[in-house]
Amino acid sequence: MTTLQSVPALGTHPASGSLPSRAETREQLSKAAYDLLVIGGGILGISTAWHAAQSGLRVALVDAGDFAGATSSASSKLLHGGLRYLQTGAVKLVAENHFERRAVSRQVAPHLANPLTFYLPVYKGGPHGAAKLGAGVFAYSALSAFGDGVGHVISPAKAQRDVPELRTDNLKAVAVYGDDQMNDARMALMTVRAAVDAGAVVLNHAAVTGLRFTKGRVTGADLEDRLNGTEFGVNARLVLNATGPWVDHLRRMENPDAAPSIRLSKGAHLVLKRTRPWKAALATPIDKYRITFALPWEDMLLLGTTDEAYEGDPADVAVNEKDTAQILDEAAFSIRDQQLSRDLITYSFAGLRVLPGGPGDTSKAKRETVVTEGRGGMLSVAGGKWTTFRHIGRTVMNKLAALPGHPLAEDMEPISHLPKKLPLPGIANPNAVAHRLLIDGAAPGPRMSADTARHLATHYGSLSFDIARMANENPALAERIHPDAPEIWAQVAYARDHEWAETADDVLRRRTTLTIRGLATDGIRAGVESMLGDRD
Repeated sequence: MTTLQSVPALGTHPASGSLPSRAETREQLSKAAYDLLVIGGGILGISTAWHAAQSGLRVALVDAGDFAGATSSASSKLLHGGLRYLQTGAVKLVAENHFERRAVSRQVAPHLANPLTFYLPVYKGGPHGAAKLGAGVFAYSALSAFGDGVGHVISPAKAQRDVPELRTDNLKAVAVYGDDQMNDARMALMTVRAAVDAGAVVLNHAAVTGLRFTKGRVTGADLEDRLNGTEFGVNARLVLNATGPWVDHLRRMENPDAAPSIRLSKGAHLVLKRTRPWKAALATPIDKYRITFALPWEDMLLLGTTDEAYEGDPADVAVNEKDTAQILDEAAFSIRDQQLSRDLITYSFAGLRVLPGGPGDTSKAKRETVVTEGRGGMLSVAGGKWTTFRHIGRTVMNKLAALPGHPLAEDMEPISHLPKKLPLPGIANPNAVAHRLLIDGAAPGPRMSADTARHLATHYGSLSFDIARMANENPALAERIHPDAPEIWAQVAYARDHEWAETADDVLRRRTTLTIRGLATDGIRAGVESMLGDRD
């Protein structure tokens, strides 16, 4: 077990080419005049900042917590077309989702996305028959231009060979289709990095304390650095409110009388140790509209999700006993009991879906993006799906270009002129990266294990070589953080110097997988905090 005493000593000087200090960033934000201030560092705000910076605008992005610190790192980790939307006849939406899914997983971020085969079990007495689901997965794959193969139906025996824990009692058939999955926090961080590479200035852990007005128009924000209490401000010609579940809170800063524009739906998930290998995911119909997932993810098993209206403080969202019982009960439709023992649970998390305001069951609501303009000229964007994060960024940019008076249009490159599938940093074939890491490991210095090489390749792409270089230069950084996880201490130093990590949770929950594996011990947390403190 790693102890505080075994944490590598790095000195106080971060690696060359590292990020500016928080003080330098605050000064830059305070002194410059920006075209666009994006408030909210979830994937919607990040994507908009990325596209806006590509368009030539001077862009600032701030978040009260960490980047992707709330709902954007609490998703089902899927890039998917949305099979359930076919049930509501949203054929065009599914086709659009598939286009974005394929673009991200094939051209934009193949190093961060993994193809995943889904098995959809058909049980006797279930909500759907085999013929209907067979036709559904065929149509689903057709809307993806059969890029993941042809949706079809297989026997229970064949499915159980790939998913040994599949419950076969009363199992009539299994429908098969393809989608993709990701580590959402890593995808978001790489998009932050892309925005900064394009010229955006970003700062996490910086909370808005008030909006700035000029002649009734919102022209910036007052902020507080949550890490040391420093107060500062940012001036901008236009402010974009991309605060997700907090979008109406910020709208009321602009206009105390602003009516609610959204409603929230809570989605809870459980992470469990796997009892046996899984070669496919399960998507089990619960009723006519809902599906519960069992996803092999990060060498673990991810179960979920729930979908119920949420009216509390977004900061307080958490998994409760009711959520846990529901997820396990629904998983038991298709998974054997031995895989569903509570002793296997390593972590649980909940996020909030932002849905358009209005009545009706949240499980049937469309995941559409809502863009509104307040009386002070602040734009607010909320909703949408992780899969379409690039499309949402483009949608907001088109809205900016069409604003009355065209406040930004003259200074920005039309979105249609930007590269259609600009890749995220680190783009590379992860298999080739992992191979190279292992080959390089044969040279003098610590030898990298195969699971660490694979982990780095699929979470950093070609940027893995920077981490490997740090480990080679300081062998202590090549040590595993925990013996049961693939991460090494060089990733903590890299997160500190290049990925805006400020707290132990930033590292353990979002830049690595230690927390979700249930391995973020007190000793490891103290070691991470010690290393984060080794900076100028």
